[in-house]
Amino acid sequence: MTTYFISRHPGAVDWARRKKLMVDHFVSHLDPLSVRSGDTVIGSLPVNLAAQVCESGAYYLHLSLALPIYRRGQELSADDLECVGARLESFEIRAIPLRADLQ
Repeated sequence: MTTYFISRHPGAVDWARRKKLMVDHFVSHLDPLSVRSGDTVIGSLPVNLAAQVCESGAYYLHLSLALPIYRRGQELSADDLECVGARLESFEIRAIPLRADLQ
């Protein structure tokens, strides 16, 4: 079983290291085809990629934070992430059929 931390942000990688997360691979972008059942994927993935991770039988941990609007678009340090309450939350996400009235 492999643990991936997905982020293109150095502050997020520093935060994970500071938290002593057991990570096998730090990568900036996820190739969903590389994820296997039993793996763990940590990051802030778009919902469609998170669903693919869960569909593969992997465990998805979302890097959640309460980011004030004035901080959006700014690069955050590990200290900044701590200040905005960065935490890991477990999610199980799956795709469902689109309602007929929305097709």
